[in-house]
Amino acid sequence: MERGAGLSSTSSPLASVHDLVMLDLDGVVYVGPDAVPHAARTIGGLSTPVAYLTNNATRAASDVAEHLRSFGLELEDAAVVTAGQVVADLVRREAGEGARVLLAGADGMRAALEQVGMEVVASAEDAPHAVVQGGVIDVRWSELAEASYAVAAGVPWFASNPDTTFPTPRGLAPGNGAFVHAVALATGREPRVAGKPAGPIFEEARRRTGATSPLMVGDRIDTDIDGAIDAGIDAMVVLTGVTTLADVIELAPGHRPSYVAADLRALDEPHPDVVLERSRATCGEAVASLTDERLDVVGVEDGDLRGLRALVALAWQARDRGDAVSVEDVRMGP
Repeated sequence: MERGAGLSSTSSPLASVHDLVMLDLDGVVYVGPDAVPHAARTIGGLSTPVAYLTNNATRAASDVAEHLRSFGLELEDAAVVTAGQVVADLVRREAGEGARVLLAGADGMRAALEQVGMEVVASAEDAPHAVVQGGVIDVRWSELAEASYAVAAGVPWFASNPDTTFPTPRGLAPGNGAFVHAVALATGREPRVAGKPAGPIFEEARRRTGATSPLMVGDRIDTDIDGAIDAGIDAMVVLTGVTTLADVIELAPGHRPSYVAADLRALDEPHPDVVLERSRATCGEAVASLTDERLDVVGVEDGDLRGLRALVALAWQARDRGDAVSVEDVRMGP
């Protein structure tokens, strides 16, 4: 028998073994104007400090903080770290205060640039020192065209984040990464990125808090989880946003989070050991089995943390030895 198949375990509530909880926002704490179920109550009950890391540069950090306070959460504006803030500071350090920046983005990104002393311009003919893409609200073709002209001419190019989709109450819409990709296709170049999965946003959260043992919680593998892994930070994926259980099961080594959970309530729970046999995994009362490529979990209710851990560990073990695993009809029940 073996334990875990890549999942870490804790005998104490997960948040208590870290000195900072880094939370992604869209799909983790809220979707659009509404809080994700259980999120506010769980966050409000944590004794571990919390930082909110968002790749969304559409809004200013103060507006994001006010949104979070509307759910009853207590926080200072500085607890919110936006990719817009981080890319603005990166541009300031490289281009110098007062530099002209051609922006293809939203008002929140403009505010972040102006707060660090940048002069925002609208045309490649304004001789910009840098091009920035950040935020997706009301981005026009003309902005993308001007950005493309400047980037093609060799102007340094920065992007707040690479997310190709943006969650809304109606579903997924094109994200900043989709617009970045359009400029990349037009120019044959790639930008420097500040937000997840790049390291600068994690470094800024650590700098503000002094944390040495943070936990990153997110709903996106390619940004939240991959970025945390690259930064040497433990990560937990939650299934309240874009990543599904099927997505988690299919993850290859090197992209797997330390923890997996249905929602943020798992921050306030221990994550018990998973004991693995060839076609069976046990985590507390949960027992997962693999029969003819089919995964089943018994002993716990749907969404129970122990059931998820047993199922994911068993699936990862099977996939690593080359066995087929069906992700279309997973059963979980008492």
